Amino acid sequence: MPDSFTTRESTTTSVVLLATTPAARLSCGDGTLLDRITGQLAMLPVNEVQVVTPDGGLGADLRGVAKIARISAGAVAVLPADLVAHAEALALLLEHPAHDTGALIFPNAITGPMRPPVRVEGGKIVAAGSSFHVVPEANATFRGLLQAGESDLGTLADIAEELAELADAGKLGPVTPVEAVDLLLVGLVRSGVPVRAASIGLLHADRVAGQHAADTAVAALADVDEARVRLDTAVKQNDGFFATFCVSTWSRYLIKPAVKLKLTPNTVTGVSVALALLAAVWFSAGTQGGRLLGALLFYLSFVLDCLDGQLARYTRTFSPLGAWADGMADRFKEYAVYIGLAVGSTDPGIWRLAVAATILQIVRHYIDFSYAGAVADAARVGASWCRPARSLLESTDARREITLLSLGQALGRRVVGHWIKKIIVLPIGERTALIAVTAAFWNARVTFLSLLCWGGVAALYQLAGRMMRSAR
Repeated sequence: MPDSFTTRESTTTSVVLLATTPAARLSCGDGTLLDRITGQLAMLPVNEVQVVTPDGGLGADLRGVAKIARISAGAVAVLPADLVAHAEALALLLEHPAHDTGALIFPNAITGPMRPPVRVEGGKIVAAGSSFHVVPEANATFRGLLQAGESDLGTLADIAEELAELADAGKLGPVTPVEAVDLLLVGLVRSGVPVRAASIGLLHADRVAGQHAADTAVAALADVDEARVRLDTAVKQNDGFFATFCVSTWSRYLIKPAVKLKLTPNTVTGVSVALALLAAVWFSAGTQGGRLLGALLFYLSFVLDCLDGQLARYTRTFSPLGAWADGMADRFKEYAVYIGLAVGSTDPGIWRLAVAATILQIVRHYIDFSYAGAVADAARVGASWCRPARSLLESTDARREITLLSLGQALGRRVVGHWIKKIIVLPIGERTALIAVTAAFWNARVTFLSLLCWGGVAALYQLAGRMMRSAR
């Protein structure tokens, strides 16, 4: 039966802790594995932790989850008490401000006891398995922690009740009570719910079944520096070429000083804007020295633009408002620099070039964001009105097929092709470098012509890509 033992009012995630296996009572230090994980949860921002104790097998455990999901407000996380994990691994889901639907995974397809296979594509889990459900082309394993966002709680409850009926009827074959959370993940994925794949990376998260395995797993935790991993994961992993190799290699060392100074991401964004405005002022001077100093200030402004995101990820204080403000600041800074360059130039046609570069950049952003918005809307409509047909009694996901798009994504992971695709679209980092270098060593005319030529190619590439993806 569920038993609530801790409450925090400031957050929106509740935890269902499945203490339904004998391993939950294994000794660990001065207590048990159950004591250990409840201690970790007490240090994380969750509303409450409800412990489900053994009370009739797998079907009863799943019904307990369904009951809690139906009455909860906010996200609900489900995890077994026999999970031995770094607190930082649990925080990847429980401390994430989005409180979305996700699951802890490790990007390795080598399965084992209580490490069911999953397949991850585009940061989402598209297939999940159990001892009954097979995953073709698995490329990762599920590590025990599942979270359902508030909008998916009804689906979670329906799935848990359906699975309980199937388990009681013996229709899930070799499935055992230890697989309750694995089955819930299978159900969510097969119901079409987008499940974010939260990779633990160098961290550990393993379920254990015996005392020796528990002792080994706990001892392995000490081999990883959690603080270092948190710092590394604060740096965006899928950034542009210039940002990755010319900024993030050293901006990461500014994160901890920023934390000590109690700087917020929005404060860093504000300083970044101020530096860009100073760059525009120096560009407007029209001298070689002014352009050199402007280029340096504009580069430093971009460094802080990267730092605000890194600080947000490190402190887990990012929000939709902050993301919107950051995006608006990027546009404001860039267009302010355009004006500064145009003011400082004596070329009679420079304002036409500046306006053309501005319009091209606006069109490129419209292509990007309108397409992303359309995809998000389509996903929401599809999830609400047209969930894909699925059956929890099918051992293999019948909806899987290899498409040209999947093949293209696989080829795109090749190192050279990956970076070429990153560079060709002229992201904010490459635009910063292009503006700074051309302004510092040539003049505003070269800057705007470079932006128009490269930006035009990028716009055609993006437009062609959107059309091909839509057709597929």
